Amino acid sequence: MQYGMMDSGYGMGGGWWILMFIFWILVLIGIVLLIKYLWEHGGAKAEHESALEILKKRYANGEISKEEFEEKKKDIV
Repeated sequence: MQYGMMDSGYGMGGGWWILMFIFWILVLIGIVLLIKYLWEHGGAKAEHESALEILKKRYANGEISKEEFEEKKKDIV
């Protein structure tokens, strides 16, 4: 009796190619989701407010007085 690669279970015979195909599809989906995540959260870092903008908002909300605003502004600029 002669056994080939397909008969002995060591080749890509049977249904193994389906599992390999599904594996690579899942890898590609994972890469796409990772790129999407990094794209969305990487842009958030660039949107951070500057210290002066935060200071202006605090002054506008009444959290600090004009004197505190001017003093902190000198430290920032």
